[in-house]
Amino acid sequence: MPYVARNEATAARIISGVGALFALIEGLYLLLLVLRADQSNRFFTFIKGLAEPLALFFPGLFHTGNGTIDIILNYGLAAVFWLIVSGFVARLVAR
Repeated sequence: MPYVARNEATAARIISGVGALFALIEGLYLLLLVLRADQSNRFFTFIKGLAEPLALFFPGLFHTGNGTIDIILNYGLAAVFWLIVSGFVARLVAR
C-alpha cells in the first residue's frame, strides 16, 4: 500500500497548495486596497476579479468605522479561512 499512501500525500499537498494560493490572492488584494493602489490598473483589476469571489461572505462582515481596519479584518479572515479549511481537508485526504 505505499503507492496509495504517496498518492494521498500528493493530493493533500495539492489541496494545501491551492488553499495557500487562495490565501495569497486574498492577502495581495488586501495589501493593494490598504496601500490604495490605482484601481484602474489592469493588475489590480485582475487580482480583484480573483479575490472577490474567493472572499465568500467575509466582505462586509465587520464595520468598525475605519475603512482600513474593515478591509484588514474582512479580507484577512478570508485568507485565514482558506488556510484553515484547506489544511483540514488535506489532513482528511492524507489519512
